[in-house]
Parts: sequence; C-alpha cells; structure tokens
Amino acid sequence: MKKYKTIVFDLDGTLLNSLEDLCDSTNAALNKMGYPLRSIEEIRSFVGNGVWKLIERAVPNGTTKEETERCFTFFEAHYEKNKENKTRPYEGIIELLQELKKRGYRTAVISNKYHEAVGTLTGHYFSGLFNAYLGETEGIPKKPAPDGVRRILELLHCQPFSAIMVGDSDVDILTAKNADLRSVGVTWGYRTRELLKQVGADYIIDEPKELLNLLDEGL
Repeated sequence: MKKYKTIVFDLDGTLLNSLEDLCDSTNAALNKMGYPLRSIEEIRSFVGNGVWKLIERAVPNGTTKEETERCFTFFEAHYEKNKENKTRPYEGIIELLQELKKRGYRTAVISNKYHEAVGTLTGHYFSGLFNAYLGETEGIPKKPAPDGVRRILELLHCQPFSAIMVGDSDVDILTAKNADLRSVGVTWGYRTRELLKQVGADYIIDEPKELLNLLDEGL
C-alpha cells in the first residue's frame, strides 16, 4: 500500500519553465512606464511570491503604489496574451505526470500566479494529468501560508500525512512545512540547491524521474 497518495506541485520553475515569458511581459510593462528594463537573471530572483510581488520588485526603488499598480495592469494585459509564447514543460515532466497517473496517485498544482492563468496553463500543457489546481484566490493567503495546500487537500479528501509537496523554491519548502507536508525540492527551477538545503527541504532531486524513485523507496 502506498505511503503517499497525493503529490502537490508548484507550477513555475517546477513543472513549467515560464521565465522568458514572465521576463518579456515584465519588460514590456516597464518599457510602457518608461522604466529601466530587467535582465532575465533579475526576473529569476523576483519570482516566487506572485506576479504583484514580481512587478513590485521590478519597478525602480521609490515608485509609488499608484505607478506600481499601473505597471502591474500593463503586465497583466501583456502576459494574458503572451504567456504561452516561450513557456514549456521541463524535460521529463510530462512523462513523470503520466506515470504518476498510471500508478494511481492524485496530483494537484498550487501556485501564487493568479488562478485563471494557472487554469489556462495547466489545461494547455497538462490536460487530463491533474486532479485539482489552485492559484491566487481572494480570501486564501498565498504561499508560504498553508491555506491553499489545505484547500487542495480538502478537495482531494486527503490528509497531510499522505501527501507531499514538490517545488523549486524556498517559498514551496516553507509552504510544505507550514502545511505539515514532506517536501521535495527540485534543482532544475529558479532557485539553487544551496537555498533548498538552507530552508530545510526533506529531499532534493535533480531530474523528474527521481521523484518516482523516492516514492518507490517510501521517502
């Protein structure tokens, strides 16, 4: 009998490499505002806490809240039309999800990206491979608060002791801790192995297929 029944995945940096599209839309918004553009490495360091925080970090220091909101509006409009230009699943992710489904695991996505975008991207790239998804939703605090994970587990009728969380960032590992889940950090995303170790990931993997090995070993 499987020790774990549900696998909860982060989206950006874990399932999808969306960094270039996020960078392009951020810079389109910054350009519209007349602000300096950001490098892709800067954008990499800004993501993980939702798109509002991404824009808040990308605008120049001292930018007013009103101007930040204008920039965010430009970002949202651009990203809505361009979020699938360069975004792709990481190598091995589709095969991993197919195998998890074949083995009878329930899978879910939780992201700090706004809920509608999570639904669009999940449906486009992973049709039929997830049992539930949740993005930024009014009334549910974003990761690393545990509320979103708890909502997902409720939807899937799953207890924390029979679920694990997989993500690429400190935000994901802290979310897992706050929700009393075991955590698996992945090194192919937007953060470093050192950071994942520092924040206390229970396991760290370098390739998607290694998750199957961990599950086979009972973590």
